[in-house]
Amino acid sequence: MVPNHNKYIPALGNERLTPFYDHQLLQLFMRESTFKRCLVEKAGIERSSRVLDIGCGTATLTILIKKVHPEADVTGLDGDPEILKMAKKKIINAGLDIKLDQGMSFELPYPDSSFDRVVSSLVFHHLTRENKVRTINEIFRILSPGGELHLADFGKPHNALMYLISLVFRHLEETKENIEGLLPGMFQEAGFEEAKETARFMTVFGTLSLYRARKP
Repeated sequence: MVPNHNKYIPALGNERLTPFYDHQLLQLFMRESTFKRCLVEKAGIERSSRVLDIGCGTATLTILIKKVHPEADVTGLDGDPEILKMAKKKIINAGLDIKLDQGMSFELPYPDSSFDRVVSSLVFHHLTRENKVRTINEIFRILSPGGELHLADFGKPHNALMYLISLVFRHLEETKENIEGLLPGMFQEAGFEEAKETARFMTVFGTLSLYRARKP
């Protein structure tokens, strides 16, 4: 059998669980409001910034970015057309000007140097290692020189409790590289500089880390 290199792993490994994951688990167990506000704060978005939210889902983070930075040009991208329909309704209800595109993170439908900031929340642990690498390379390509990637996803456990939780969760999705703390190194291999963890949060699913990486 030919391997599927474009494999997308939905939330909790089953697309039927996606609505529950997005609307319930994130709210109740992942400290969504806290870590997403921190992510936006650390992104250093300016009035003229072109911002792409990769794997925007129902646009919770995308909408937050636009509300905090109304002058920024904000775009959300996701591979799921049904999720994008939900996102569009939320954006219309919020009365915001946000563009939504359908596409995969590892085949971004944008020219080189299209964005000043790329943000992503809880997407990388859905991707196989190969598609993590492809996604990082694509992000590097579409960022302008001096542009930055700001990522929130599962990271290396920072205490015994988080490690024990990770032993269970790592079997549900593609979290190996995350849990082993390999993401900053993968960013550097793609050409990024100053790749580092900028914050971490304890959650019921393990350590959630924020990362920053800059394109020279």
